[in-house]
Amino acid sequence: MTVTETAPARPVIANRNVMMAMLVIAYTLNFIDRQIIGILAEPIKTDLGLTDGQLGWMGGTAFALFYTILAIPLAMLADRKNRSWIIAIGLTVWSAATAICGLAQNFWQLFLARMSVGVGEAAGVAPAYSLISDLYPPEKRSRALAIFSLGIPIGSALGVLFGGLVAASVDWRTAFITIGIIGVLFAPIFKYFVRDPGHGHSTKPLAGEEPDRSEAAPTADAPKIGEVFKTIAAKPSFWFLAFGAGLASMAGYGFAFWMPSFLARSFELGLVERSWLFAGILFFGGAAGIYGGGVLGDRLGSRAVGGYAKLISIAFVITLPAYLLAFSSTSLWVAFLLFLIPTALGLMWLGPIVTAVTKLVPANMRATASALFLFINNLLGLGLGSPLIGEISDALTPIYGDEALRYSAMATTLVYAGAALLMALAAKRLHRDVVEA
Repeated sequence: MTVTETAPARPVIANRNVMMAMLVIAYTLNFIDRQIIGILAEPIKTDLGLTDGQLGWMGGTAFALFYTILAIPLAMLADRKNRSWIIAIGLTVWSAATAICGLAQNFWQLFLARMSVGVGEAAGVAPAYSLISDLYPPEKRSRALAIFSLGIPIGSALGVLFGGLVAASVDWRTAFITIGIIGVLFAPIFKYFVRDPGHGHSTKPLAGEEPDRSEAAPTADAPKIGEVFKTIAAKPSFWFLAFGAGLASMAGYGFAFWMPSFLARSFELGLVERSWLFAGILFFGGAAGIYGGGVLGDRLGSRAVGGYAKLISIAFVITLPAYLLAFSSTSLWVAFLLFLIPTALGLMWLGPIVTAVTKLVPANMRATASALFLFINNLLGLGLGSPLIGEISDALTPIYGDEALRYSAMATTLVYAGAALLMALAAKRLHRDVVEA
């Protein structure tokens, strides 16, 4: 007797919205822990006796050093193992390290604690990108990644507001310790609700719908990093996307770190006032830009894959003069309104560009390819953004005094010209390089 075997259908994901909510909360905590140090920079500088240069290296490079290096092997692990476990463990590590930041007594202790935050957060983003790509079909992926990326403005705004208010009422150490403990307590809740659906799984789990079987089933073994790098390196669009996003992130991360200090020095705002003001810029500008980028990215990318990069090239062209106008303003409320525009435009790239990167490789390479993209993006953005602005500010201080930070930031906006050019080049090349039609 012959028995006919049929391949089992891939399971329908019944709680996709719940898992997305958990991922957004985790990413929000990721950015609270990452950006809280910006609003605390002035109290830390006074307490520990640091220079702007030291603040810049501690705020960016300390975090980026291990974050960029470890992201690749952890992404390779995510292409083979359970991604929800990897993210949950990373969440625990980066939250505990954030709490330890509150115990630092000098520059090097805080530098090492921030490095440890980077170690944990290296397990967060690339595995999440890969997981979301398996939760949502291609035509909805840019918007899904944009929704996930709302953790950036929400977390950044909450980090600034929470850190500023706690530091003003208690001290900067309590702010670090409190938010770190919250993250550690959330980690097991995250793991309980987030289940890995398997690589290559993209489904529509709503009631009455059938699973989407358009993508290949997962292979038994994930490819080695050499194979992923060989695949991605042969595609010029990847390099244009990675370095274009990296240049934009230099300015974006740098401004996120230094903006509270700029508001304190150029507008003489107290800690509480600048916390509320900058939190408003981050939340309203960032959320509008990220979600708008996801919606427009899905619309333009579905017509032609080059639309993902073309959209962001145009956004970066407008971002440069918008930031120059904002930083040159001497009116606080005019500056606030002006900063909303480039903050939104500068963050539009997250949904469309990450979607474009995931389309350059097969499903079982997505986490590693995303990590290679993030390696370049974060090495430039996190590693160089805040120290560059800090070092330029130190050099200009003998001439401009407290206004040196304003002119340092204005000079840094010029990187958006290079970012716009690279995105335009990517737009012309993407249609030749994608794997997914």
